[in-house]
Amino acid sequence: MITRERKQDIVNELVGLLDNASGVYLVDFSKMTVAETYKFRTEVHAKNLVYRVAKNTLIERAVEQIGKYSIPSANLFGQTGLVISYDDPTAPAKVIKEFFDKGEKPRLKAAFIEGQFYDGSELKTIASLPTRAEMVAGILGSLDAPVSGIVGAINSLMRDVASVIEEVAKKQNNAA
Repeated sequence: MITRERKQDIVNELVGLLDNASGVYLVDFSKMTVAETYKFRTEVHAKNLVYRVAKNTLIERAVEQIGKYSIPSANLFGQTGLVISYDDPTAPAKVIKEFFDKGEKPRLKAAFIEGQFYDGSELKTIASLPTRAEMVAGILGSLDAPVSGIVGAINSLMRDVASVIEEVAKKQNNAA
């Protein structure tokens, strides 16, 4: 039996982990073998994500203390693991989907991305979202396109002006 102080320590640790997270995923890891769990944890840590397992009541207390999320009680059942991301909020979805596609484990219960709640049935949708780096690259690419078009137009105009000046100079040399 866990003491009251230990439970409070776990809640405090969860509050610290969840407070600045950009993506929080609740997964049901029941029916996973030790080897599957180990492989899942290894992959999660390789992607610079955090994985913690805690009792549902302690997760609920931590979430209440933070006040940013509201997890429906229907999503807090069975064995619950938290996959937490600080940089790319969609990275955990990609890892979870990759494992789920192999053996339908672990199962996504729910997710919070930038404070927005997603039900576990939306795993494919979440996993297909572009990463933050991909979105920034797309935005910068679209911003860069008009600028490069203007630069190209100016360069071609300068080239045309230079060739007209060169032709005029040739005609004056030929006339003299």
